[in-house]
Amino acid sequence: MTTMATRGSETDIRRHELAAFLRSRRERITPEQVGLDRGRRRRTPGLRREEVAQLSAVGVTWYTWLEQARDIQVSPQVLDALARALLLDRSERTHLFALAGAADPAPGSDCTGVTPALQGLLTQLEPFPACVQNSRYDILAHNRTYGRLFCDLDAVAPEDRNCMLLAYTHEEWRAAVVDLPAARRVMAAKFRAAMAEHLAEPAWKALLARLEAASPEFREIWARHEVVGPSNRTKLVRNAEVGLLRLEHTDLWLGPSAGPRLVSYVPADEESRRGLERLMASAIAGA
Repeated sequence: MTTMATRGSETDIRRHELAAFLRSRRERITPEQVGLDRGRRRRTPGLRREEVAQLSAVGVTWYTWLEQARDIQVSPQVLDALARALLLDRSERTHLFALAGAADPAPGSDCTGVTPALQGLLTQLEPFPACVQNSRYDILAHNRTYGRLFCDLDAVAPEDRNCMLLAYTHEEWRAAVVDLPAARRVMAAKFRAAMAEHLAEPAWKALLARLEAASPEFREIWARHEVVGPSNRTKLVRNAEVGLLRLEHTDLWLGPSAGPRLVSYVPADEESRRGLERLMASAIAGA
């Protein structure tokens, strides 16, 4: 028969497991992954407690108590915010809610991370360009052909690998997009539609501020308040190595539509197919 003392002991163990799990997840994330500045005097591996609190919109003291295994109540909504801030994948998210003894309000939510299996799928799609993006247009992973499609993506700092930022500020990327004004207008409208669910999140606000500071064109387009939903369409890319490519663009969501997606480009004609094969050969030769 389960006694009150036994239940209390189980609860205590669960709190300590939760605290250790949160610390381990916090320490593995770099500031750049969540849109924060690293700074020059960072001694803490990964994120600081106050940064997790900021990203989750909770109090620093409250989050500190949570990592100290204090006996405090945590709502499913706060756990959801923590899971997103800590970039938990599906298994980790399930584990978080299990340790907290709470029901997940969004059990179908998927990860923003990239598993080895998904990275393997990107490789198998070669020579077709493909990447994984989140709804903020961050490029989370890509295959070798995508890495050469618009620019030398491997030469771009990881924290700058964002399609919005590249389309408005990176000269080589901009030159590759045939109808750049239309593309930037659509991207800004999609970004605004996606941001409606993330208005209070620091990473989104930081990216918006960066775009507004860096690009007068973005400021002018953003002021129109245009909104469009997801769409698949033919894209024209003028690659610096192989010339004009006509590509069918497709988004495959890896979870809810607000989550990460697999973006692929399939050649629309034989000439574009041969161009992608040459681009792939170039990427292999340059590796």
